[in-house]
Amino acid sequence: MKKNRSKGIEKLAEFAKKDIAEVLTILESSIDGITNQEAKRRLEIFGANEIVHEKPPPWYVELLKAFVNPFIGILIFLAVASYITDVLFAPPGEGDWSTIIIICIMVGVSGVLRFVQEYKSKTEAQKLKAMIRTTALVRRKDVGTIEINIDEVVPGDIVYLSAGDLVPGDLRIIRSKDLFVNQAVLTGESEPVEKYAELPEDKKLSKRLSLTDLENMCFMGTSVVSGSGVGIVVATGENTYLGSVAESLMGQRALTSFEKGINEVSKLLIKFIALVFPIVFVINGLTKGNWFDALLFALAVAVGITPEMLPMIVTANLARGAVAMARRKTIVKRLDSIQNFGAMDVLCTDKTGTLTLNKVILVKHMDVHGNEDERVLRHAFLNSYYQTGLRNLLDIAILEYGKERGMDESILERVYRKVDEIPFDFTRRRMSVVLESGVAGSKKRQLITKGAVEEVVSVCSFVEYRGRVIPLTEEIKAEVFRMVEKLNEDGMRVLAVAQKNDVSPEGVFGVKDENHMVLMGFLAFLDPPKETAPYAIHALKTHGVEIKILTGDNPVVTKKICKEVGIEVKGVLLGEQIDSMTDEELMVVVDSTTIFAKLAPTQKARIIKVLRRKGHVVGFLGDGINDAPAMREADVAISVDNAVDIAKESADIILLEKNLMVLKDGVVEGRKTFANIVKYIAITASSNFGNVFSVLIASAFLPFLPMTPLQLLFLNLTYDLSMTSMPFDRVDRDYVEKPKKWNAEKIKHFMLWFGPASSIFDIFTYLMLFFLVGPAVLGGSYYSLPAELKTQFASLFQTGWFVESLWTQTMVVYMLRTKRIPFLGSFPGLPLFFLTMTALLVDTFVPFTVFGEKLGMRALPPFYFLLILVPAIVGYLTLAHFLKGKFLKRYGDLF
Repeated sequence: MKKNRSKGIEKLAEFAKKDIAEVLTILESSIDGITNQEAKRRLEIFGANEIVHEKPPPWYVELLKAFVNPFIGILIFLAVASYITDVLFAPPGEGDWSTIIIICIMVGVSGVLRFVQEYKSKTEAQKLKAMIRTTALVRRKDVGTIEINIDEVVPGDIVYLSAGDLVPGDLRIIRSKDLFVNQAVLTGESEPVEKYAELPEDKKLSKRLSLTDLENMCFMGTSVVSGSGVGIVVATGENTYLGSVAESLMGQRALTSFEKGINEVSKLLIKFIALVFPIVFVINGLTKGNWFDALLFALAVAVGITPEMLPMIVTANLARGAVAMARRKTIVKRLDSIQNFGAMDVLCTDKTGTLTLNKVILVKHMDVHGNEDERVLRHAFLNSYYQTGLRNLLDIAILEYGKERGMDESILERVYRKVDEIPFDFTRRRMSVVLESGVAGSKKRQLITKGAVEEVVSVCSFVEYRGRVIPLTEEIKAEVFRMVEKLNEDGMRVLAVAQKNDVSPEGVFGVKDENHMVLMGFLAFLDPPKETAPYAIHALKTHGVEIKILTGDNPVVTKKICKEVGIEVKGVLLGEQIDSMTDEELMVVVDSTTIFAKLAPTQKARIIKVLRRKGHVVGFLGDGINDAPAMREADVAISVDNAVDIAKESADIILLEKNLMVLKDGVVEGRKTFANIVKYIAITASSNFGNVFSVLIASAFLPFLPMTPLQLLFLNLTYDLSMTSMPFDRVDRDYVEKPKKWNAEKIKHFMLWFGPASSIFDIFTYLMLFFLVGPAVLGGSYYSLPAELKTQFASLFQTGWFVESLWTQTMVVYMLRTKRIPFLGSFPGLPLFFLTMTALLVDTFVPFTVFGEKLGMRALPPFYFLLILVPAIVGYLTLAHFLKGKFLKRYGDLF
């Protein structure tokens, strides 16, 4: 990728070194441009002028990718195993496709649900992009100067640039006037650079030129700050330098917290299957004597240990989270990022527009002593009003504040006439206007200058000091700079204002006239914090999310803003310090640093990488092209709707409003989503493990299967269908207060603690069914009955365990879904409550129906419910509650 980028610079350097006439010849164009017909032909050859950062794959590829999931892989393996046991090796005419069909339905629903939700999110993101229409002013030979969509610009077009324009391609400048371009999106330079029509001779002779050396080239994606220019397009779309940068951002992202967690849990389930399968196979082979049947039964048990609905439950949870976020003006592009949001414990962001309003306001206008001075405001107002360059946020703030203070533009125009101006540039960092005023018949000329403090003070020889104009001494300069430094420490940006009256009568003025001026005073500006910022910071902090500021700005101003919004600054680290550190050295200080200031883009990505290596789940909020590498490194990449396209395409989540409160909502939603996913995994896997443990014991001692495969399948199906309501379960408030990560080890402990506990009551049920219920109903013990009654005995036993198994498996969901006392301390979500209750009622009455007979069941006697079912449920829930208390003491949380 770097090769492609360097080749792009070499090609641009060739155009930069050539004469304009030669460039026009190479591009088969003229100073008047090309014709519309030729433009259409070139559009077909070169394609639309747009950066396709990562070409979206066709819908059918996206659909296939929706099924690439470790959990789905396990289910597909189990479906193959079921095919082998239930179809391939089944006796003629007895092949059973039901398990395979059910697993395929679960896989299909999960994959399609994921595809539909992610496809909808990407479509919404594309609609956002389509809403923004960018144009360019070009000259065409046959129609003159016209405005066209930026995607219609082609190589050879003559483009006119002015303040505020986006550069529509890579351009060779033909002519320019005070043309300053912001290249920060490509180079990270905070200050705009001036562009000229010619390259200096020394650079023409240089063999290697960097992007910043190409002073007569403008690049796609950059923007014009001030001045004007004309250029010829030498490259468009993916052939531009921006295109090569976008290409370098493609490829695999680092595995996120969610993906790592899914892989860990999948491995855990596979380990349990690998452990249980040979044990069941050997025990059944030895006790029953039929090794082939033992193999089939062992495969069926392996199927039983897996939460079959897991992919669908996971996807449904994530989709519900995405829908909830959409209501909060947030587009979720990658469903997995919902859980990463919840696991996030560090959020990296810039301060501008996130902590602050990104709107500069004038808060002080004062003399050199710090006293309010109306004359300073009036002179600054005149300077901003009469200048014709691009009015920046500071000029707008001055004009708005002046109008609030009663300064009327129409009155000013009657008093003052503009003679000339000396435009702003980023070397002098100041601008001046020459005004002529007519009062009582006399005319007076005045030069008014405003700009950066040091640059304005450098052209001043005098100062208005305590009501008099006196020479500006070194002592007074020191006093002035101390006051400015104090204002900076208070988070303010400061401009100086100066003037002089002895202006020459000539009509044209230049930089040489900015001398021997009188320093009048200062203007202090603030980008004030958002009113919601302190509340959002507090909310994120109470939810266990630490905010780190990654900025290219001044650390003093950043520190002040952090203080105002309630961010405790533990430490400050500058970009130049980071460059001198190894990753190991950076790891030592990264946790104890809050502000990373004056950063280059690559340093942002490095900081995030180091934070992740320390075990943090990191979110990054970015909106520029240079943020894309950092977004690739983050667990959850967040952007805003007005960000550059590459940032939006690198993002997992797009905010329609740059608001930290929205992020807090996302964190809570992510934790709710994770809670309901991990509830299902832990509770279902432990129940299944308990059932397998019970089957293992029963198969060693019972002369028949404790439950037929068809009954087991119906039991799992009923339970799993009731669990589809898990995404809508309520989550306890205290659970969402801290970041939650996948913890396969804790799930393993959960399975080992609560799984075998259910087996205690399964064994109780076995004993009661085998020694009490069966003999009471059929008139004797199993071994004393004839073959026909033995079959009925087995059917009665299987029915009794079917009902007990569903009741205990379902009721324990209410017990283990919360740390609190179920129902009293935490009531389940209504969909979960009603669906699970429906499943219990249906499966309790199934044995009394014709459908139950077809499943091999028979009606249970009334005393079964009183003597077996109720004690088993009460006993199991009591034990589960006791174990829950012990588990919480040992591990701190259930999941």
